[in-house]
Amino acid sequence: MNGQPDLAVRVENLERRFGDFVAVNKVSFEVPRGEIFGFLGPNGAGKSTTIRMLTGLLAPSGGTGWVGGRDIRTQGEAIKEIIGYMSQKFSLYEDLTVEQNLDFYGGIYRIPRDKKAARKAWALQMAGLTGRETSLTRELAGGWRQRLALGAAILHEPQILFLDEPTSGVDPISRRNFWDLIRTLAHQGVTVFVTTHYMDEAEYCDRLALIYRGRIIALGTPDELKREHMPEDVLEVAVDRPVESLELLVKEPVVREAALFGKLLHVVVTDASADIPAVRSALQRAGIRVDRMEKILPSLEDVFVSLIEAEDRAEARRKLREN
Repeated sequence: MNGQPDLAVRVENLERRFGDFVAVNKVSFEVPRGEIFGFLGPNGAGKSTTIRMLTGLLAPSGGTGWVGGRDIRTQGEAIKEIIGYMSQKFSLYEDLTVEQNLDFYGGIYRIPRDKKAARKAWALQMAGLTGRETSLTRELAGGWRQRLALGAAILHEPQILFLDEPTSGVDPISRRNFWDLIRTLAHQGVTVFVTTHYMDEAEYCDRLALIYRGRIIALGTPDELKREHMPEDVLEVAVDRPVESLELLVKEPVVREAALFGKLLHVVVTDASADIPAVRSALQRAGIRVDRMEKILPSLEDVFVSLIEAEDRAEARRKLREN
C-alpha cells in the first residue's frame, strides 16, 4: 500500500523503455481522490504509455506506482476491479447492438444480477440512447459512440476513471457535451485521469501535467501554469495579412516566439510596453495594416509552446556540448 488513502494515484520515477527508446522518463506525480487530472502533451509524448502502465496493461521498466492504493507492479488484476478505462478507440464491438455492448461489459465487470438492469438503464440514459438499444453500434455517430463507450467504462461504478484521448476525432459540440458528463462524474466523487492534446479541454481539468518527450515539464492548475511558467508577455495582434506577418515577426529581435491563433497572431515578447512599438513598426514598414495590438493573459497553448521551445533549446545546447 502507498500509505496515503487520500490519493487515487501516486507515481514515483515511473519509466518505460522500448529497447533504446525511453517512452516515459522517470515521471512522478500524485492525484488526489475526486480530482480531474489532465495529462497534456503532443502525440508521442508518452501519455498513452503512462496510462497503460497505470491500468495494468503494460509493465513498467522502472519506478513505482499505486492506483487506489494498489501496486501497479504486483496488483494489476486488483487495480482493474476499481477502475474504468476508455481508450481513444472507444473499445466497443461495432457489430453488436447498443444493448449487447452494455450486456457484454456488464459481464466483464461481473456486475451483480440484481444491479445489472438499473446500471444498464442508467448508462443508456446518460448516453442519450434510450430507445436505441437495438441499433448497431457501427451505425451511431461518433459522439454517440463516445458516450456509449463512457457508459460501458463506468457501468461498474469505478472509483477511478482513465480516459485516453477520449475525444480524438469527435466534433466540437460532442466534445463539449462529453466534458459536461466528466464534470458530473467528478462532482459525484469519481477521480478522472484524462490524456489529451486539446488545449481547450485542458482548461476543464483541476490540475495538469504537461508531458513532452516522456518527461513532465510542468505541473499545476491551469492558472498556476499560466502565472508561473510564462514570464514573458503575450501580445494579441490583428492584421490584414497574418501569414505574412508571422513570417516577418519571427525574424524580429524583440520577438521571442510567434504563432497563428486562427486569424490572430500571438507574439511573445520580454516586455509588452517596451516592445510593442518595435513590433508595430516592423509590420508597418512591410505595408501590413495593424488593426489591433494588445497585451493579453497567456493561454495554455502559449504556455505549452513556450515550455516546448525552452526544452528544445536546452536539448540543442546539450547536444552541442556532447559534440
